[in-house]
Amino acid sequence: MTNEASSSSRLEPVAVTLTAIVGAVLLFAMFCAWVGASPAGVFASIYKAGFGSWYSWQNSLLRAAPLMLCGLATALPAQAGIITVGNEGAFVVGGLAAATAGLATLAAPAWLCLVLMGLAGGFAGGAWIALAAGLQQYRGVNAVISSLLLNYIGIALLLQLVEGPMHDPGSFNFPATYPLPPRDQLGNISGTRVHYGLVFGVIACLLVWFLLERTVWGMKVKIVGGNARTAKLVGLPLGQIVLTASFLGGACAGLAGMVEVAAIHGRASHAISAGYGYVGILVAFLARQSPLRIVVVSLVLGAVLASGGILQRDHELPDATITVFEGIAFLAILASEALYGRFSFVLGPRPKPLEREMADAKP
Repeated sequence: MTNEASSSSRLEPVAVTLTAIVGAVLLFAMFCAWVGASPAGVFASIYKAGFGSWYSWQNSLLRAAPLMLCGLATALPAQAGIITVGNEGAFVVGGLAAATAGLATLAAPAWLCLVLMGLAGGFAGGAWIALAAGLQQYRGVNAVISSLLLNYIGIALLLQLVEGPMHDPGSFNFPATYPLPPRDQLGNISGTRVHYGLVFGVIACLLVWFLLERTVWGMKVKIVGGNARTAKLVGLPLGQIVLTASFLGGACAGLAGMVEVAAIHGRASHAISAGYGYVGILVAFLARQSPLRIVVVSLVLGAVLASGGILQRDHELPDATITVFEGIAFLAILASEALYGRFSFVLGPRPKPLEREMADAKP
């Protein structure tokens, strides 16, 4: 592979992603103009709400923390060739399991209670995503469909338990579990309103990057995701690698659910299903499944999520306007897949597949 072709292969995903983002921004601007709002004013308000002050930055960081972890729930299995969208289900069952573990260990030291909550949430979320991956790997059930349906099952399970066996009578018309004592809740970073879930998210992204880029296991994951047939021929355990990657990705979403319970609500309720899992799918696709880019994309989308209130006040737009933007961005990313191979006049020729290079090298 020549240096020119290698450079083209690295730049093409960037060019395609930027094209999709620009297209999404233009479409959203057209939507704003159609409903009677100034597109420039709307984008200015989004920037102000997300980055206009230190208070705004904290709002963005609060929302970025779960997005990082939920983004990994799609990105890590995708590296192994499995596309799952069960982030919201893993997030919810992770939060439910964490609340259960916290209430079961009230007599334990605070640090032990938090550790057990994290382990319970991570295991529940990991098992949720691994279930969808296992159904595809061993039974041929499409993981996108099964993981999507598991989202609804997870939310239904949460509602059933908080309105039934785990219901706190003191919550009245707001069904929820019994609250966790303040000592067992996750605190804020000193001098800020941002909880330690942000630290968990950044560390998780760095650890996943290290696993994928600097370990033998990461190389195996990429081989399986790149060409499962080749991986099978060289003797790699496909099922084990796929399930492990999916479990670790789901564990990140489950940990995000634990953070939502331990740092925001202090108990499990229907309110923990705030849609972070669904936005995490968009984060993963915008970041092109890169753990490091997930950190940046999560911050940007966190700022977008934080702007719902100011759009209502300043432009009389419904809060669902942000959801419209997310949908447009996701459709643009999916449509941009058709652009691969169409930037050769700018970036140069695409690299040849390995098989063709070997054939060309023969006398």
